[in-house]
Amino acid sequence: MILTAENYFSPEAEAHYMGSTQYKRFKACESQALAIIRGEYVPEKSTALLVGSYVDAYFSGTLDLFRAKHPDIYKRDGSLKSEYEQANCIIARIERDEQFMAAISGPKQVIMTGEIEGVPVKIKIDCPQPYITVDMKIMRDMADVYNKEDHCWEPFWKAWGYDIQGAIYREIRRQNEGRTLPFGLAVATKEKPEPDIRLLTLPGSALDAALEEVRANIVYFDGLKKGLYPPTRCEKCDWCRSTKVLMGWEEAEA
Repeated sequence: MILTAENYFSPEAEAHYMGSTQYKRFKACESQALAIIRGEYVPEKSTALLVGSYVDAYFSGTLDLFRAKHPDIYKRDGSLKSEYEQANCIIARIERDEQFMAAISGPKQVIMTGEIEGVPVKIKIDCPQPYITVDMKIMRDMADVYNKEDHCWEPFWKAWGYDIQGAIYREIRRQNEGRTLPFGLAVATKEKPEPDIRLLTLPGSALDAALEEVRANIVYFDGLKKGLYPPTRCEKCDWCRSTKVLMGWEEAEA
């Protein structure tokens, strides 16, 4: 299957290829990930997510397409509704910084494909610079995040799985270009009254470890997509709550 900007997120592409977002969904909840691929569940797009998507569309030159897909965030005069105006503040802050603008200059949204452990993988690079692979992130903030399972604080890029994304992007770009490049995040925050900005390269050791994790899991996740195994439910996400079936009374824990 040949990928284009038009069919990159199509059901056919999602069924055939694994991507970093899809991989992370399988890690979080196998049942929900399959439901999304099959079109049985569409995650709600929050205001925060749409603000970030607007900024991405602005810098990637796809703002007209974004406007057509999300007319409800605009007023009748064509300006953004009040809850989305922060997007323009973020854009203005980014445009005031020469280093940030240089990091996201050049070609945008470049599609590449490859394989990891024999599984077809697709990536869409925000800004494939000659010396680094850059992905732009619009975050609430860049504070550390508490990991409830491991009872520890993690840097935001680890907590949100950007090391997984970086490992996949680095490997697929290596397969296409024959060289291993650093992976970096061009981050702007939604903080008020002024957004924060940062250019951050992820440690190579973290990307190496993340790629080993991907190699260990990707064949199983691909098997889930092919119906070879029954998916596990997390019983915590929106999808699991909406499809939960009670089996009767259960005893409360003391």
